[in-house]
Amino acid sequence: MSAPLIHIESSPSLPQEADVVVIGGGVVGVFTAYYLARRGVKVALLEKGRVAAEQSSRNWGWCRQQNRDARELPIATKSLDLWERVAQETGEDTGFRRCGLLYLSNDENELTCWAKWRDFAKTVGVTTHMLSTNEASERGKATGRKWKGGVSSPTDGTADPSKAVPVVARAMMTAGGTVHQHCAARGIELRAGWVNGVVTEMGTIRTNTVVMAGGAWASSFCNQLGIRFPQASVRQSILAVAPGAAGLPDALHTAVVSLTRRSSGGYTLAISGRARVDPTPQQFRFAREFVPMFARRWRSLAPGAFEGMRQGHESLAKWALDETTPMELNRTLNPRPDMRQIRLTHKRACELLPELRRVAISNVWAGYIDSTPDGVPAIGEVGAIPGFILAAGFSGHGFGIGPGAGHLMADIITGTAPIVDPRPYRPERLKTGAWGKVAEF
Repeated sequence: MSAPLIHIESSPSLPQEADVVVIGGGVVGVFTAYYLARRGVKVALLEKGRVAAEQSSRNWGWCRQQNRDARELPIATKSLDLWERVAQETGEDTGFRRCGLLYLSNDENELTCWAKWRDFAKTVGVTTHMLSTNEASERGKATGRKWKGGVSSPTDGTADPSKAVPVVARAMMTAGGTVHQHCAARGIELRAGWVNGVVTEMGTIRTNTVVMAGGAWASSFCNQLGIRFPQASVRQSILAVAPGAAGLPDALHTAVVSLTRRSSGGYTLAISGRARVDPTPQQFRFAREFVPMFARRWRSLAPGAFEGMRQGHESLAKWALDETTPMELNRTLNPRPDMRQIRLTHKRACELLPELRRVAISNVWAGYIDSTPDGVPAIGEVGAIPGFILAAGFSGHGFGIGPGAGHLMADIITGTAPIVDPRPYRPERLKTGAWGKVAEF
């Protein structure tokens, strides 16, 4: 079993040239291509497998401002508006709803942290409500428990990972762009140090601008170009249950387990932050940069297995442009779920929400969440290679802020006033240490 995902057809042929080539058919790459196409830019989107088949269909589906790091909050707020607008622009249904998110807790320290974030959110015009014991217990009545407190973020929402990104890719094609699935980008050709083309397994596309939005594959691709992009990923395991459970919140977070209602009427279940660290050559290479991140998150992480080695996305190997690449050998990162984690998640969910005992598990999957050392994405041109623009390292937040990130990329490429200040995301910041800079949430 794996994460549900709708299928879209590819464009009939590879173009010989394009204004912009976007590498990676996940949420960030697709929204980048979508906003470029709507501006009349000739854009080609390359995806080694299927659009959204990796983390863009394997996430919770949350589109939130609540508990965002201050650097990400502006782009999260813009993204909510863009999620709403894309349905109006395209007539496509991404499953986006401002259903609100509910956080419940019996931990005073956690509640204090949320209250502190609420005070900060007020200063930037974001609405969030702290819940009293009675309010939290009433909102969480499906648990049958009394809660010390909680948070309600009424303007936040969810979209459907099984269809959101594919339907936006389809809308991008309608706007004039092209999508090429099962077409891996093998490398970049340069002319006088500038981007001059993208070599794919199906041929070369002449272009002066390339966007690398390859998710967990981005660092190994950058390595081919002599670009040092510190990135590491963790494996998170998730399950979904069939429709039939009644009276549950649309989106609920607790320290025990979190759940999200899907368009099908079923629910996705996960334990927030819990993941396996699978050792890879890339993780060893960037171990020093990730010490601050590990120091903050170590309680949620556990040693993994050699799954990461098997997948090949964090290899340090070099390849020639006429050779089969690791991306062609493994077109979709589909790691084995941690079944111990799956059983624990299901057990906790059924204990917390007895209504879930009435429905069966429908899907089980795992995915690799790629991160930067500070937990904030890298968005911007890489100075060493003019025309090569990076959009990766979204640290588990890419689905929610994907529309804003894509819009920002289109702004940067077309020289338009940026939708948000791009400076917090510039890739150059990763050349310095992350101590004191790791995202709190």
